[in-house]
Amino acid sequence: MLALKAENISKQYRLGQVGTGTLSHDLNRFWHQIRGKEDPYIKIGEENDRSSKGESDYVWSLRDINFEIEKGDAVGIIGRNGAGKSTLLKLLSKVTKPTTGKIYTNGRIASLLEVGTGFHPEMTGRENIYLNGAILGMTRKEIIRKFAEIVDFSGVERYIDTPVKRYSSGMYVRLAFAVAAHLESEILIVDEVLAVGDAEFQKKCLGKMGDVSKGEGRTVLFVSHNMTAVSQLCKSGIYLKNGELLHQGNIKKITDLYLKDSDKGSSFFYAEEDRNEDVFFKKVSILDQNEKSESSFDYDDEIIISFEILNKKRIEKANIFVTVQDALQNRVFSAEAALNPNKDHYQLVIEPRFLSAGSYNITAFIHIPQLFRYDELENVCHFDVIDTGSQFAIHGGYHHGVVFGKFEWK
Repeated sequence: MLALKAENISKQYRLGQVGTGTLSHDLNRFWHQIRGKEDPYIKIGEENDRSSKGESDYVWSLRDINFEIEKGDAVGIIGRNGAGKSTLLKLLSKVTKPTTGKIYTNGRIASLLEVGTGFHPEMTGRENIYLNGAILGMTRKEIIRKFAEIVDFSGVERYIDTPVKRYSSGMYVRLAFAVAAHLESEILIVDEVLAVGDAEFQKKCLGKMGDVSKGEGRTVLFVSHNMTAVSQLCKSGIYLKNGELLHQGNIKKITDLYLKDSDKGSSFFYAEEDRNEDVFFKKVSILDQNEKSESSFDYDDEIIISFEILNKKRIEKANIFVTVQDALQNRVFSAEAALNPNKDHYQLVIEPRFLSAGSYNITAFIHIPQLFRYDELENVCHFDVIDTGSQFAIHGGYHHGVVFGKFEWK
């Protein structure tokens, strides 16, 4: 059963002041609108990129978006800033209407789009629970029945009779999320406002959204730049870019596409000039087993991380420390080696069939443990591992972890 369906929805905004056009301008637009034609004042062929200034007085925040979401699905909506994520949520929440297209919803919607949405600053937390609940469609009996759970989840019991204008932004979000999450709605829509809360509260919210989706069979739409959180909560995803829907499908594939689209480091690094330091990295590169520069490896290829170090003063009591991180910046493993004053080249060899498919970054530094760092390179090199032949490749987008272990079955 469908919970949400979008058919060719687009949203257009006018830049600058509203209502300054001429009467003939407005009548011409109206005449085109009732005939179902596009606005005559839109510049043809102009790229819809809100990060750069165009010549048109209008911008398409979203353009020709089509998707279907089944009941009980947890869907992550991802994209860079300005991709149209928040605009899409506002359309789905009926905060604003699309310029073109139709949205079909099946069930009551609870949404948390901005900090303090539906809150009156002069009213207490208690009063705002009733106000916000009513705005979201809860009856008074429903709010009374859920009141204790809402207060307990939000953790603001001590301040419940204090005007919310004295609340921190984190307290605002905790209370607002608690109200939205405890509304017995069929669809829960949450924007990236959870970034305001601390780590413990974010974990609590993700747990609640997981319960809402998996345990209660309700639909969740979640926007976040935290790919780990999106991957843990959602099974499917929607990837927006410059107001257009690029991809929809399995969340693992969607996050991989998003991360590959993002700027990523090269497979090599050269120090730009002779630095006035005692010891530093002169060159870092990713090599294949033939010691040729490479950025993409099969799962059964040997991967070599090569370092060239300039040790001017032949420092002895220092170490090279290397960390390999996945695309979500989770640390996969670290390795350390003692600095040899008579050696300039070092290689860290990653055995075949160790790393699973994914994108990886290298962070390295030269240091005296717990005392001093001579040089540090963060996310200095990038490489990809592609799984084309392991026993797990047939399982598609299922995530099996970051390393292939060598185990014995008895």
